[in-house]
Amino acid sequence: MWQMSVPWWEFVLRGVVVYLFLLVFLRLSGKRQTVQYEPFDLILLLILSNAVQNSMNAGDNSLVGGLVSASTLMLLHVALARLAFHFPRVGRWVDGKAQVLIHQGELNQAVMRKELLTRDDLEAALRAGGCLHAHEVERATIETNGQITVVLRRRGADG
Repeated sequence: MWQMSVPWWEFVLRGVVVYLFLLVFLRLSGKRQTVQYEPFDLILLLILSNAVQNSMNAGDNSLVGGLVSASTLMLLHVALARLAFHFPRVGRWVDGKAQVLIHQGELNQAVMRKELLTRDDLEAALRAGGCLHAHEVERATIETNGQITVVLRRRGADG
């Protein structure tokens, strides 16, 4: 339980490599993947966690090894969050930046393709935002967390 089969620094190195790999992988998969977990997205995340487990622990099942790995991941996460806060360029790389999906009722197909959003995804977000059609929208934005925010056009005083 207390005896590790590999040195502590190997747990740290493995944790750093796996964390960075998954960060890049998830960043490249698009914002849609981070907020809208469909069943196949959840399956992928579960399989990924299982797949990288052995690469992180090198077959070691000791309590100390698990604590070193978990501590490494938490420290990396905190360090990256602080870097992103203090250096906006790092923050944009890690989180991306918000993208405009609809401006003045006009749909931006390029952003839809880039973010892997279907028409159904957008229509669901529009309904949640209180409208049914893109022409009712002043601006719809996919935020860095994958959420779609909708700002409706102002309606005339008579109607």
